[in-house]
Amino acid sequence: MNYEHLRVQHAHDIDWVTLHRPETRNALSPEMVAELAHVFIRAALDSALRAVVLRGSAGFFCAGGNVGNFQSRLEATEHSEGDPVVNRNRAFGHVLQALTALPMPVLAVVEGAAMGGGMGLACCADIVLATQDARFALSETGLGLIPAQIAPFVQARVGRRVALRLGLSGERVSGTLAQSLGLVDALAADSDALDALQAQWLSRILACGPQANRSLKALLSRDVAGDPSVDHGLGAWLDDAAQRFAQCMRSEGAEGIAAFRERRPPSWSATLQAADVARLHGRDSALTPPKLH
Repeated sequence: MNYEHLRVQHAHDIDWVTLHRPETRNALSPEMVAELAHVFIRAALDSALRAVVLRGSAGFFCAGGNVGNFQSRLEATEHSEGDPVVNRNRAFGHVLQALTALPMPVLAVVEGAAMGGGMGLACCADIVLATQDARFALSETGLGLIPAQIAPFVQARVGRRVALRLGLSGERVSGTLAQSLGLVDALAADSDALDALQAQWLSRILACGPQANRSLKALLSRDVAGDPSVDHGLGAWLDDAAQRFAQCMRSEGAEGIAAFRERRPPSWSATLQAADVARLHGRDSALTPPKLH
């Protein structure tokens, strides 16, 4: 598929997804949302994929929903099936569900700002990296709206208290404050340092067994119902964990343990450099980009 609103590249068994509508600060148009849905559906089916990275072009992550399209939603014909405002809003929720359901690690790399739906995208990632001066905000209430589809994912990331603080005030928080609130995992001083930080985190992920990472994500996606002290859902969760541990032990675990004993990297290990990251996000136009797909 040829993407018009994204740059999607594949290298090092990683999908590098760059939001690319710099004229709108990478706002989430319906077309971009549809392209993201395609990317995530395809990624979920790729058994060799080891990570997905989300970043914005031109030094800006995502300005959130495209306010310019809001009036057209209200003016949509009544011949549409269902309420067009509901349908368009819910479509983004399906994309967020697909993103959180990806079996491989997902990184969000934020510079500039992650506003509204952009912050929602970041909250769906497993690891969030940002520059110190990046800005995060749930800006919808300032427009008399609510952060509808992103609300569950924001709350899952930072908890109800912080989600309410951000949503009820529209407060814009820096990357530094966002880290203290649990929204960001690691900070960089600027975009160049962010390339290096991203390379460092991806190298850590690539040092881990790819199937072990997938199994752990699946294990931690379970919910434990009821009170663990009376073993409502905890026992089934631990049964599943034991089965997964045995599967790992009989597959990648053999190589991992052998590598540990022999003091060598395991066969799946790989290392990335900051220059690799910059090139794959189109930050170094002097280099020939990898094949688009």
